Amino acid sequence: MKKIVAVLSSFVLMAVAANGFADATPPTLAVVNVQQIFQQSPKIADLNKKLQAEFKGRQEKLVAAQKSLQEELDKFKKESPTMTQKNKDTLQKKIVDDQASLSKDATAFQQDLSKEQNKIMKGVLSTLNDIISGIAKKNNYTLVLDSQAVIYAADSADITKQVAKEFDK
Repeated sequence: MKKIVAVLSSFVLMAVAANGFADATPPTLAVVNVQQIFQQSPKIADLNKKLQAEFKGRQEKLVAAQKSLQEELDKFKKESPTMTQKNKDTLQKKIVDDQASLSKDATAFQQDLSKEQNKIMKGVLSTLNDIISGIAKKNNYTLVLDSQAVIYAADSADITKQVAKEFDK
């Protein structure tokens, strides 16, 4: 008796679901390859160049400081057997201080660079989201997915070129 009720309940649920979904229009899907846009966009390349130019001076100072520190270490290794204890201690203290300073400067540089990259990325993603939403609304797409997360999509569902064209304007 329980089996019959379960089977009948299943048929009723399937009939209700089929009737309810019969009137619904299937979703219209599109995909966009955001990574491709990032890799090929001249706008992104320009943003990267500006960022590199902004941080180039600090990066060069860090490289010079690192080179100087390495020279001090080499000098210490080479000359320490013949140095007085006072000179050894002085040079060791200078090396330790320079290492600490370099480490602090490198950390600050990396944090500032990451902060600026995140700021730029946030603006770019916001712009891309606005463009994708606009294209989706214009073409009545009900869902747009990143193509990196999709196993298969027909070429006609790919709106990457449209998005890239609009983004690079």
